[in-house]
Amino acid sequence: MNTTTSKSKEFEEHYSATLSDYVTALAWSPQGKTLAATTAAGEVVLWNDGELTTLQTGNGKSVDCLAFSSDGKFLAVGGQDGQVKIWQDTELIATLENAPAWVDKLAWSHTGNQLAFSLGRYVQVWNADTREIVVTLNFDNSSVLGIDWRRDGQYLAIGGYKGVKIWHSQNWDEEPYVLNMSTVSVAMAWSPDGKFLASGNMDRSVTVLEWNNPDPWVMRGFPGKIRQLAWSEATTQVGAPLLASSSVEGIVVWEKLEDDSLGWEARVLTNHVDVITAIAFAPKSFLLASAAADGWLCIWNEANQVSQIITGVSAGFSSLAWHPQGKLLAAGGEKGELFIWSKA
Repeated sequence: MNTTTSKSKEFEEHYSATLSDYVTALAWSPQGKTLAATTAAGEVVLWNDGELTTLQTGNGKSVDCLAFSSDGKFLAVGGQDGQVKIWQDTELIATLENAPAWVDKLAWSHTGNQLAFSLGRYVQVWNADTREIVVTLNFDNSSVLGIDWRRDGQYLAIGGYKGVKIWHSQNWDEEPYVLNMSTVSVAMAWSPDGKFLASGNMDRSVTVLEWNNPDPWVMRGFPGKIRQLAWSEATTQVGAPLLASSSVEGIVVWEKLEDDSLGWEARVLTNHVDVITAIAFAPKSFLLASAAADGWLCIWNEANQVSQIITGVSAGFSSLAWHPQGKLLAAGGEKGELFIWSKA
């Protein structure tokens, strides 16, 4: 096990602060000027050029998810109190009341100001331009565990018990495409190129659907349920992105082989000694970051070798987010630490 940090530091500390509780979520605005963070105490803060602005102080009710709209104009958060709050710059422009439902998943369309968010077994889509709910989608089988829009805005995927349902955003009334499974889809994500949809599952498997191909690949052999998935924007020689999946303290990176019948080849990345809480590829590259409850943030060069281990939290790391240009990396800690590192 490699526990030494590399001699040449790729990332150096740029900023640090401490919020009042566990950092639940982080997101950069698409232009990269602003970082938003939320906590288990209910705080919502914005970091901008070294300055921290509080949009909402802690009220004791966890805020669990946040996202910027594709144009960066709107910030949405959701949490334990059932409220979805939307800010434009620093002005609160809408509060959608959904109690007693707990809103723990939300996502903006990449092509317009449509916000999808979970309400138990349902997902609602709200339009920020008209300030109206566009549609309520019934997932039916269970609580919603994942929401992701395809990059072209055409399809909205929703995951949970028995698989993933995919709705066409131009025709919400049409029956969704169903990726059936006998298990629970815990984590789910479209690849940036829109060609693949991956699902990390409770039965220790990963399912990859190639769009317009009815036969998904299923990969097995993990130590536990799949908690996180991350696709690379960069693609390999065969034109496919890499897929990283994490289970307990291990990461498996999947690379598509040229021969479809052989599917995807796995390589296992081991270094963490406790549960991995977040993984993400840097934009347009194969540089992978992983954060874990062991208090280590690992930088994996080419999604292969650990090139740097970053520490500094008093307990574990809880979340991470790459700057849209990849020059900054932000992470949150279990004890409220907020760090931003810059590329050396």
